[in-house]
Amino acid sequence: MPTPHNEAATGEIAETVLMPGDPLRAKFLAEHYLEDVTVFNTVRNMLGYTGTYKGKRVSVMGSGMGMPSIGIYSHELYAFYGVEKIIRIGSCGGLAKDIHLRDLIIVQGACTDSNFAHQFELPGTYSAISDFSLLEAAVQKAREYNVPFHVGNVIASDLFYHADSGSAAKWASVGCLGVEMESYALFLNASYHHKKALTLLTVSDHLFTTEETTAKEREQTFTDMMKIALEIA
Repeated sequence: MPTPHNEAATGEIAETVLMPGDPLRAKFLAEHYLEDVTVFNTVRNMLGYTGTYKGKRVSVMGSGMGMPSIGIYSHELYAFYGVEKIIRIGSCGGLAKDIHLRDLIIVQGACTDSNFAHQFELPGTYSAISDFSLLEAAVQKAREYNVPFHVGNVIASDLFYHADSGSAAKWASVGCLGVEMESYALFLNASYHHKKALTLLTVSDHLFTTEETTAKEREQTFTDMMKIALEIA
């Protein structure tokens, strides 16, 4: 302690970490939902906070964009800081026809075009899935709060700007609900460290209808997802 990317001392991070991609979303959540907040990380402005929610100790920290970034932060949290659960609270592009702006996607599994699993030299293709107990709890809370939600696969891509203009339609054709850039690495790291992980995604735009939200809206208005994550943390 600390790591090259996290200045927290032992004990400063809770066993459950909520992890948005945007560190400013972590700041917003900490300032609006947590009590007795302390800052445990400012390295590279990847902000991390610990506080309490309804008496329960919870941390929130940004992950950055992409699997290399969340791969680093989630590995360090699981391996060096005793974190047991990471709940990614991110945004995604919608792919399915029945997905609408601001809907919640509770990610059951992550497909990928990434080579992240190559490091493990597995004799096949790894299927990255979320923890069922967290997924089940999220579904129950979404129903309780009457939040429109979908459960299924997403595509976790290494590419935001894709040279193949038809790639999104191909993933949609096999049932992927949305596209994002982190969950495959998070789920694989959780499995490797025998820990738990879940991804909750708010649809920020749709790749086929061209609807979209602003950067400020993505930072500050995806509160249904935040509340569900806090309740199941």
